[in-house]
Amino acid sequence: MTTTAPEPTQSPDGRIARLGRGYLWLLVTVGFLAIVSTVRVFSGAGQLNSVGTLQAALIATCPILLAALGGLWSERSGVVNIGLEGGMILGTWGAAYFTYFYGPWVGLIGAALMGALGGILHAIATVTFGVDHIVSGVAINIIAAGAVSFLAEAYFRDLQGGGIKQLTGLDTPPRIEIPWLGEAASDLAGQGWFFVSDLSAVVGALTNGLSIMVYLVAGLVVLTWWVLWHTAFGLRLRSCGENPQAAETLGVNVYRYKYIGVVMSGVFAGLGGYMLVLVSSSGFVTGQTGGRGYIGLAAMIFGNWRPFGAAGAATMFGYTDAMQLRSNDAVHALLLLVAVLLFVFAILRLRQGDRLNTSLYAIIGVAFLVWFFNSDSVPREFAGMTPYVATLLVLALGTQRLRMPAADGKPYKKGQAG
Repeated sequence: MTTTAPEPTQSPDGRIARLGRGYLWLLVTVGFLAIVSTVRVFSGAGQLNSVGTLQAALIATCPILLAALGGLWSERSGVVNIGLEGGMILGTWGAAYFTYFYGPWVGLIGAALMGALGGILHAIATVTFGVDHIVSGVAINIIAAGAVSFLAEAYFRDLQGGGIKQLTGLDTPPRIEIPWLGEAASDLAGQGWFFVSDLSAVVGALTNGLSIMVYLVAGLVVLTWWVLWHTAFGLRLRSCGENPQAAETLGVNVYRYKYIGVVMSGVFAGLGGYMLVLVSSSGFVTGQTGGRGYIGLAAMIFGNWRPFGAAGAATMFGYTDAMQLRSNDAVHALLLLVAVLLFVFAILRLRQGDRLNTSLYAIIGVAFLVWFFNSDSVPREFAGMTPYVATLLVLALGTQRLRMPAADGKPYKKGQAG
């Protein structure tokens, strides 16, 4: 007699926990939007979260977020990848070359393949030969910068719109536009109403000619979360970053999973280069990454090695980067926004009984508040400085809440488990 095993059912507690987390994320999003709306109304800085500002912020966020996702794949497998900047540099050339000859969708594949090449080199050095991860990553960055400068001069100088350091006039990926919804939301956003106009600005930014690549990047965040945390493959890959010796005893091919993680990190970095060439700017220029690979690595750490956390951190970087192009009033209002957020963090820390960090957050928040009320304008460079300051604050005051994979960056040789 044969018996059929009952299908695994999801416990009510698990469903409730997930539902609770969903409500928590919704509450955080609504709360943040309310804070921004309050600051906008109080300061009168309409461009603080206008449709144009939000679109610029989303576009600026995507390359950083892709680099952060790349770092997440690599470090969850146990390999530190400082070479994300190099993968992004290679991706810029691949995007420009393949788009020029074959169109933007083939250019997307070309950028991913060029980034993967950087990932393969890093994997060979670190996984196969045991080279120090930091040394290998720095070498990849240097090699990529030199190689792309050579390739640009060799292949772009005689092309229409090309030169020894640039290639312009490239086709771009399509944009998503819902005219009736985008126009209505943009009109409502211009009314300046509390919260309603701010929510409308978000809708207008998403439906008024935004590049399809932004939606693709958002999908990659969800896909990364699902693959790494809800599949057997993801469990095996993460086990290689936590305890590769234990994973080996369970039959996991640790080398294979480390290779997959590092190569995928190169793919994501290459896609970040594609965003820079075809969405963030109007073409290819050598050196246009501007350290965004390193910023993506910081966003990954800031996000506690999790995809949605990295997305939030990258959004902060992208938003402040976009603010550099806004009016001086909006940049000045950023002081008040930072102060309010620091006070919120102080309250959260106080609820957890952490009086030291509560005092530090509150003191720094007061400093920003005094700066806001005693100045009429601030240097525009402050907007670009803000994410770095915020990262230092988080790393300095909140390191006890950050947990990297236990075996991240540690050397591993097959057979150690025995």
